[in-house]
Amino acid sequence: MKLIQLTLLIFLSHLLIAQNTETKYLSGTGAGKTVDWEFYCSAGMNNGKWTTIAVPSCWEQQGFGTYNYGHDKIETRINETGNYRHRFTIPANWQNKQVMIVFDGVMTDAEVKINGKLAGPVHQGAFYQFKYDITKLLKIGKENSLEVLVKKNSDNLSVTLAEREADFWIFGGIFRPVYLEAKPIENIARVAVDARADGNFQANVYISGLKNAVKLAAEVQSLSGKTEARFEAPAKGTACSISGKMVNPKTWNPEFPNLYKVVFTLLDKNNAIIHQFSERIGFRTVEVRESDGIYVNGVRVKMQGVCRHTFHPKYGRTSSKELSIEAVNLMKDMNMNAVRMSHYPPDKHFLDVCDSLGLLVLDELTAWQKPSYDDVVGRKLLEELIAHDVNHPSIILWDNGNEGGENNNLNDDFAELDIQKRKVLHPWQDYDLTNTLHYHDYNYLALDGVSKRKIFFPTEFLHGLYDGGHGAGLDDYWQKMWDNPLAAGGFLWVFADEAIERTDRNRELDSDGNHAPDGIVGPYNEKEGSFYTIKEIWSPVQFEKRTI
Repeated sequence: MKLIQLTLLIFLSHLLIAQNTETKYLSGTGAGKTVDWEFYCSAGMNNGKWTTIAVPSCWEQQGFGTYNYGHDKIETRINETGNYRHRFTIPANWQNKQVMIVFDGVMTDAEVKINGKLAGPVHQGAFYQFKYDITKLLKIGKENSLEVLVKKNSDNLSVTLAEREADFWIFGGIFRPVYLEAKPIENIARVAVDARADGNFQANVYISGLKNAVKLAAEVQSLSGKTEARFEAPAKGTACSISGKMVNPKTWNPEFPNLYKVVFTLLDKNNAIIHQFSERIGFRTVEVRESDGIYVNGVRVKMQGVCRHTFHPKYGRTSSKELSIEAVNLMKDMNMNAVRMSHYPPDKHFLDVCDSLGLLVLDELTAWQKPSYDDVVGRKLLEELIAHDVNHPSIILWDNGNEGGENNNLNDDFAELDIQKRKVLHPWQDYDLTNTLHYHDYNYLALDGVSKRKIFFPTEFLHGLYDGGHGAGLDDYWQKMWDNPLAAGGFLWVFADEAIERTDRNRELDSDGNHAPDGIVGPYNEKEGSFYTIKEIWSPVQFEKRTI
């Protein structure tokens, strides 16, 4: 009897694995957790020879290529390329499954080959997850080869101008993880969820290889696994909609970031599970009310925020969940409730931490003052951005570029692609319902800013370099913002100093002169004077001196 039970348990375990998505990392999972691949760099440090490199990483931080800051003139740069090679084996039980190779981020152009054959078109754009279906290119149960040709600057001029000509360090390489995903041939490719504070739930479910599925189910669970609600809909076509209403959900907000897990299940006519896919969500409603303010769950919010680069002196733009937790905890310790992605989409784990610990997020399509992405590549990268980030309850607004770098032809595409229809900002622009102009002086805020009928919402203010430290002028400035009924808060520039450990200078710290030492904290997140001033000014408890 025990043998039968054990056999049944093993069978059910294998069945459950077969019904879920299996993941196999080809690289490490992040900064400090890497896997060595073969590598050849075309120019700069350690060029012209095959050796090894840690993946994921910025190749400059591994002693290859050349250092560039975004203000460097293009004609002075060496546009080195990196050739990566790696061998891997596919498990035998992945036979008859769809296998995708996923790149979370490559700077900047990536040509991918599996066993000598192209996996798909060259991907252009550094900060966006992309993937290829490589099912037909693989040798199941045998060794396979992966080759990736990476160009530091893009062959697409609009991508180079948007991403490589900015006021921040420019790196090259496979700087985010690479992994394989194996699913049943008939599967849930992705989902997009809109969960409102009143309990209304809607999801678009995108299905690949639809054949035997007849029904789709969505089960809302607490994070401990308790079922809170269940909705069903017919499985028809490649995009299905499922909706319902959950009674009295615990809503998500920065003070109480309540989260749920939704398990989506594809079922056949016998109610057998074909594939399952899960996603974390939060029930919350975001409104931008004309000539009024920004509301979360019916409560007007003033954002005590900061702009943040993904950056570490040792690792460059390569990050980890531990580094994300450290950064968000420091922000929360300063009584911040918001963070702006500057000037590109972050790693998924950073958004996961914002969801869990409670920060409002402005997520950004890359561009910096220069002409933005052209319409074709811009639309593609916007699709990748929203598909990857759409379900995070922490994200309340989208940024279309930065400081004049927007592509206006993409404005309507945000709403078309986003099930939640979040509003779009043009940072440093007076656009739609908001005035996000940067670095106004005190007199503007005290006089002109009050008379305007648009929501005053600077996506950058009190530059840490120019004002001698963010805390130097924040008290008076913030009091005016607090008293202004049309002010929705704003975002200090910037969270941390961007000083890089130069591998060509014996790890000497370099902030490119005065371009990058403008953080509230130091490059290693060291607390500086303004940290404590901001914490006090933005304290939720304030004392007033009154004469009796």
